[in-house]
Amino acid sequence: MNKKTLDRFQAILLEQRRRLLQSSEKSKEEDLQLSVDDLPDEIDHASAEINQSVIFRLRDRERVLLQKIEHALKKIENGDFGVCEECGDEISAKRLEARPVTTLCIKCKETQEIKEKIYA
Repeated sequence: MNKKTLDRFQAILLEQRRRLLQSSEKSKEEDLQLSVDDLPDEIDHASAEINQSVIFRLRDRERVLLQKIEHALKKIENGDFGVCEECGDEISAKRLEARPVTTLCIKCKETQEIKEKIYA
């Protein structure tokens, strides 16, 4: 992969990381505040707990995505970005455009998904 393409993917990943961190900071300030005084009855309290549970799951997904972004940025630095971690083939540009954090080519990803369905 040429330098210009790598620089473009690096810029995309850095922007995704920036937005993710910004969103995380905003949610810490707004979403996770739960005051018992604001919840007059059990239904309101249960609803607030469910909302908070959903927020925690979303934050966990964002954390995992952030780890994938960091991994992809390290791969760019090491010069092995765009190479399938399973078979060593080059990952197609279309796949990287759609999902820059991907670590598998489309064939290996399909194989992985089939195995997951079988063993799920």
